[in-house]
Amino acid sequence: MLEVNQISVNYGAAPALWDVSIRCGDKELVCVVGPNGAGKTTLINAIAGLHGVKSGSLLFRGQDVTRLSSHLFCEAGIAIVPEGRRLFTQMSVMENLELGGFIASARPHRAARLEQVLALFPALKVKLGSPAGSLSGGQQQMVAIGRALMAGPTLLLLDEPSLGLAPSIVLDMFAAIRRINEQGTAVLLVEQNVAMALETADRAYVMEEGRIVAEGQAREMMNRPEIQKAYLGIEAH
Repeated sequence: MLEVNQISVNYGAAPALWDVSIRCGDKELVCVVGPNGAGKTTLINAIAGLHGVKSGSLLFRGQDVTRLSSHLFCEAGIAIVPEGRRLFTQMSVMENLELGGFIASARPHRAARLEQVLALFPALKVKLGSPAGSLSGGQQQMVAIGRALMAGPTLLLLDEPSLGLAPSIVLDMFAAIRRINEQGTAVLLVEQNVAMALETADRAYVMEEGRIVAEGQAREMMNRPEIQKAYLGIEAH
């Protein structure tokens, strides 16, 4: 479904990504993990069309979207849940969700997709009329994910969905991400919570200093001594 082929991305004259290649298959759940500042957000923003690519290519469902205008990525079937949620805090939860279904292809399906979002996040049912900014951090993340799902994406990009959430809420959030994937949506997850990401995903990539330094099946990656030591704080004996 998604093929990222040796892309490089700059911020001004400063390189941020070097020859990064990853893939995400149809209905697959893939994670990209690594330390803060590794380039994970830059990568996911490039895949969403929010940051230009200096070299390399982005293929989505067999089509080259590298130079596609950013507003057309959502029409193509890619939706992003950005780091920090970026809700319209003065608008109601319902209004935020409706904005996710604004593209032409999504409008006829708004009612059905709203039902799906509320089935996934039942806590939002009683909050639809409340300002999004009045919700807890976990509920705001639900709204952000729900807004993206209203577009009916075939690929959902998640940038640090556990950031700033209480541990119990993080467990619920990852359970919801698994359900989204099980319902047929491919998911590319960028996360600093390495343990939860590797436990949730099918395959994983490790990014450091703008480069992919390791890849493999997520559960196998969890057992690698170098991954355990660097990211999980586990010393091999």
